[in-house]
Amino acid sequence: MLATKRLPGDAWLELGDVEIAPVDGRRDEVEVLIVAGDVVDDAVLDRLPSLRLVANYGVGYDKVDVEACRARGVAVTNTPGVLDAATADLAIALLLAVRRRVVEGDSAVRAGGFGGAWSETPFLGRDLAGATLGIVGLGRIGSAVRQRALAFDMRVVFTRSAASEDECYRSLDDLLREADAVSVHAPLTPETRGLLSRERLALLRDGATLVNTARGPIVDEDALVAELVSGRISAGLDVFTHEPHVPEALWALPNVVLTPHIGSATVETRAAMTRVVVDNVLALGRGEALLTPV
Repeated sequence: MLATKRLPGDAWLELGDVEIAPVDGRRDEVEVLIVAGDVVDDAVLDRLPSLRLVANYGVGYDKVDVEACRARGVAVTNTPGVLDAATADLAIALLLAVRRRVVEGDSAVRAGGFGGAWSETPFLGRDLAGATLGIVGLGRIGSAVRQRALAFDMRVVFTRSAASEDECYRSLDDLLREADAVSVHAPLTPETRGLLSRERLALLRDGATLVNTARGPIVDEDALVAELVSGRISAGLDVFTHEPHVPEALWALPNVVLTPHIGSATVETRAAMTRVVVDNVLALGRGEALLTPV
């Protein structure tokens, strides 16, 4: 068994002796590969001729070539469900931070310029209550965001992979025109890559906020940077197209809050994700059905 990194949580100990190393050479004996944000393609699979399982530590598996694995009889698992709440919490945190200008206020206080709401330059933000949130992708995480947004008295509209009779369902273009804030929760697939194009970003109303805790390439990053530099919209971004690279043009912008892909990064959630990985590996060893096959 080979893992590209040690995973957090007590469940990891149940796997016994796991080698922690990159896949940088042929390994005839490896039957299980545990990855966390690593590319698994034909080149990697060629080095592991006995491989039976790729256990992906995360719900998104866009870096794993699932078709190449399937062609070789290699199963793929991920960790859905257990990270919904943490990622939804971060999406709302970014939305609040941007709309209420929390990071700008923090920076001002640290620089000795307290100011405050009654100063000549107050940090006037925008209410969440009464605003319309558009959710792009009403899956598990998107649904968790919807619950939280409703608790803030927001009005919620959404898109999903299939059309819906729900009165809150919108086509993507209509959602972008209508929403005061948009939160992205679609998976990265060939169909969603570049989904929020330059033309679609232009549909956002002036003053709108875009939150992305899904995957960077879903949004045309160059077009988004241009919109943010213009000051027409604001954004809370946890993911980027060329991670770990973040466009330098964003670094000093006051209308953007940036986090380093930490949607699932809580102690409890990361341990729960490890539990799912371990349970899949143990199921394989017992000859049982995998818990979360892709």
